[in-house]
Amino acid sequence: MSFHTQLVQQTQEARMGLLSAPIIQGCLQGQVSLPSYVAFLTEAYHHVSHTVPLLRACKAALPAHHVWLYDAMDEYVEEETGHDEWILNDIRACGADAEAVRHGKPGHAAEVMVAYAYDTIARRNPLGFFGMVHVLEGTSVSLALLAADNIQKPLNLPDAAFSYLRSHGTLDQEHTAHFELLMERITDPRDQADIVHAARAFFRLYGDVFRNLPLPQVAIAAQQRTAGALA
Repeated sequence: MSFHTQLVQQTQEARMGLLSAPIIQGCLQGQVSLPSYVAFLTEAYHHVSHTVPLLRACKAALPAHHVWLYDAMDEYVEEETGHDEWILNDIRACGADAEAVRHGKPGHAAEVMVAYAYDTIARRNPLGFFGMVHVLEGTSVSLALLAADNIQKPLNLPDAAFSYLRSHGTLDQEHTAHFELLMERITDPRDQADIVHAARAFFRLYGDVFRNLPLPQVAIAAQQRTAGALA
């Protein structure tokens, strides 16, 4: 069995935990609001703004026997540069204050996820960063384009408000194929175990980002009705 297949199988439970976040399930059912979408973009900006620095840190920390990854890391840097600005443009198109987001601070969950990524690179194994790549790109491929449609239509937002979601939904389909090829070249059992460990952690941490977003009022009302019925 290929390592990429093992990675997918061994992190499936953690992936389902992320997808069970109420705001994700609500979005799939058409329960959306502008404040929730802007809150998502805000947290996305604060972690995406670290993508290029994390890639560079990962490359710098790679041991000599993994120099074959240098070109791939450089390609990732080239493709990811500027995506944080796309998010700010989306925020502006929603009528929100993009500069306040730029100069603001992330929520606790996003801050912890980014800190864990830097710590994984510096203290544990730089290859663990690929666990984060697996989580973010895999989630994007699964949800981004569908979420964009489900959010845009009921809120009547312009296409300009979805450059991040729609571009990543398409780009990450290409990235995941490339990622799978890279993972097939990771043969050391310790490296494989560290990537799986990190991916499980990032599924939980990224899930926490979603769980801390404000729910649309329709979703809150549904939760209250359910709680009342169970009381």
